[in-house]
Amino acid sequence: MNDRDLDPRLLRGFLAVAEELHFTRAAARLYVAQQALSRDVRRLERELGAELFLRTTRQVELTADGERLVPLARRVVGAHEELATAFARTRDADRPLLVDLNTDGPSTARSVLERARELAPGCELMARFESGLTHAAAEILAGRLDVSFGRYGGLDARLRDRLGRQPVRYEPLAVLLPEDHPLAAAPEVPLSALAGEAVYAGAGNPRTLEWTSLAEDLFAGRGIGIAPPAPVAVGKEEFRRVMAKSRNPVLVTVDFTDLPGSVKRPLVDPVPLSPLSMVWRNGFRHPGLDALRAAAAELAGVHGWLSVPEGTWWPESLTSGPGGG
Repeated sequence: MNDRDLDPRLLRGFLAVAEELHFTRAAARLYVAQQALSRDVRRLERELGAELFLRTTRQVELTADGERLVPLARRVVGAHEELATAFARTRDADRPLLVDLNTDGPSTARSVLERARELAPGCELMARFESGLTHAAAEILAGRLDVSFGRYGGLDARLRDRLGRQPVRYEPLAVLLPEDHPLAAAPEVPLSALAGEAVYAGAGNPRTLEWTSLAEDLFAGRGIGIAPPAPVAVGKEEFRRVMAKSRNPVLVTVDFTDLPGSVKRPLVDPVPLSPLSMVWRNGFRHPGLDALRAAAAELAGVHGWLSVPEGTWWPESLTSGPGGG
């Protein structure tokens, strides 16, 4: 093997399997087919002349050579990413910045983007709308996306280590209900009133794992269930149609877009908060990112987005209080 020709992509695939010890989960994390990932691992083993994993029908384990490769692969992949980032800075400053807002409706992220466009009229800040920070984080690290918004604390620690972030807002949560639901007539919905309900929170969607884990933390011990997976809907109309079929309440933020046939009610007793952060790749530089960060800080100050009143709840991962999510 000529080590200068070793493809860093093979090492990324190896590290994902080494960390997950599960080919299906590793493939989902990388957004590739499991068969393609298995081929890449076999190719790496051939090129290195070493067996890296012990595979059985029930488990995957690292061999001694696999254990030896892990720290070496991390250094190579890290150096490759550092090199790409260093030489991308000059050209990145002149290209459009791609920002994922998660939804094409009203949102905190949209407000930040609109203010950033005012602060930096010479920058082209392009929006896209694909739900899920788990998915967006992988896109950012792959260089296909620049900035996104979501619950940073709900990401895998290995992703968080490679991302820069700025807290933006502690967003109050609400529930979206069919307009004829018994709770729809009330102006607010106490959390205790959802006991016995199955609330939709993206279960089964690999793109939104951080949102589902937030719901699991919130509902634990309250008798509230997580609704089973539903077809992943793209766009407001498709989401409305799918939710109308299931008739499950939906966990949303208070800024979530209004949908025909549904009503949105804030949750209270306590008021649950979802920590919203803006994230980007470590080391990334762009005047549009500077504008987004300035806009987020300005709006948070004006609207008190980072203040937390008494009588609120936030994810258990923030054991020291708001600030880490």
